[in-house]
Amino acid sequence: MEEQFTIRQAEFMTSAGVEGAYPSPLPCEIAIVGKSNVGKSSLINCLANNRKLAKTSASPGKTRLVNFFLLNKALYLVDLPGYGFAKASKTEQKSWGALLDRYLSSGRVRHLFMLIDIRHAPTQDDLTMFRYLIYYNIPYTLVATKADKIAKSKCRQEANRRAKELGAPPFAIPFSSETGEGKAELMNRIGQIFRDCAPIEKESEKE
Repeated sequence: MEEQFTIRQAEFMTSAGVEGAYPSPLPCEIAIVGKSNVGKSSLINCLANNRKLAKTSASPGKTRLVNFFLLNKALYLVDLPGYGFAKASKTEQKSWGALLDRYLSSGRVRHLFMLIDIRHAPTQDDLTMFRYLIYYNIPYTLVATKADKIAKSKCRQEANRRAKELGAPPFAIPFSSETGEGKAELMNRIGQIFRDCAPIEKESEKE
């Protein structure tokens, strides 16, 4: 039986804009994407047990850069700019699109957590983002956030419904940064992804 994955150390590394340099790659890099205010920063802070690690805001559109966090000095967790912020100018929306496109096409990301709101059907922007993932052939896990806002007995059913509405296989992990629901399941997923990246590292060392 595999040992439970735990985050012993987490630190902010750097931010990168459209033309900014990314940090030196590691074998494992997991990105987090979702619409503005879906709870990306709160999820990162919950996983790392550090409420101040990623900056959260009540105002949508706070994250405007690609933010890299180093976990256990071994893998990156990457917070991508939120999309679908209606009040953003056309220039800002174009810039965010360029940021996402540059990162997703970089070949760095090994897995992506796509966050969707468990309470609502996916937006047009969610559907577009999902098509991006399919286009770039990026392995993904769907995470249905704000699970504390609905009855616990309905969480799994509603999470899976949102995944199906997105056009994905009907499975998503219900998650709440408020109650910690889904945290253990996500940590297990990160551990599995991290272990799966290990053979990639060994192969690259042989070359």
